[in-house]
Amino acid sequence: MRIALIAHDKKKEEMVELVVEYRAVLAKHQLVATETTGALLMRKTGLLIERVLSGPQGGDAQISAMVATKAADMVIFLRDSLTAQPHEPDISALLRICDVHKVPLATNLGTAKILLSSVARA
Repeated sequence: MRIALIAHDKKKEEMVELVVEYRAVLAKHQLVATETTGALLMRKTGLLIERVLSGPQGGDAQISAMVATKAADMVIFLRDSLTAQPHEPDISALLRICDVHKVPLATNLGTAKILLSSVARA
């Protein structure tokens, strides 16, 4: 399974905490993340993570393309819906692509934990 990880700036620490909590589960799968999120996660967890462009440079579009071509099986995009900055990726296109291709997408910590718990039981 290939799991994509994206986080807005104010959610990056939450993403680190999530990945640390589910490290054993995530270590069994291929991980891909946007550049900044991926670099932070690799540094904090030691996991091997394929990195695409940063969100502002089109990393979210690259992950959307992975979903569309069946190269990503799940997306966790921890977004800051209250104070997202203009340079941060917009979730609209990624959400639509995930819906069209029936790929699970978590946009908050609660849903992400449910998805990862499901993966752990599989």
